[in-house]
Amino acid sequence: MVAKGFSHHDHDTCIASGLETARKACAEQGLQLTKVREKALAVLLAEHRAMGAYEVLEHLRDAGLGSQPPVAYRALDFLVKHGFVHRIEQLNAFIACAHPGENHAPIFLICRACSAVAEAPGIAARDAVRDAALAHGFKAERILIEVEGQCPQCLPQ
Repeated sequence: MVAKGFSHHDHDTCIASGLETARKACAEQGLQLTKVREKALAVLLAEHRAMGAYEVLEHLRDAGLGSQPPVAYRALDFLVKHGFVHRIEQLNAFIACAHPGENHAPIFLICRACSAVAEAPGIAARDAVRDAALAHGFKAERILIEVEGQCPQCLPQ
């Protein structure tokens, strides 16, 4: 299985589906998907790469939705908290969730050449890390797996 960020797919459908999932989840949970939050999510859905908060802020500013850093950080915090976006710790950046609303444990594959980021299934890896920790009497509470390398498009042929 190829990670979604590295595979060819109907990107317009990908974006529309991500936005619709967020709208529906927010309506069901009584959450406000404000124009700023929705635009921040749309910006991240438009790319399969991690983006810093200031890069997201530039798009918000261009759309007339604010120009101060707290605007972007508040929107991104909301989107991360509710599972629509993931924070890539290694890059101090954000990426739209490829499987919003699903219980999953992603592994983030980060291309060091083009900065593309893909979200790959990682339940087995998460469980292996949790089991290894337990074997040493350690209870893992948060497991984040980020892998740096080269995506299929950047690998030398």
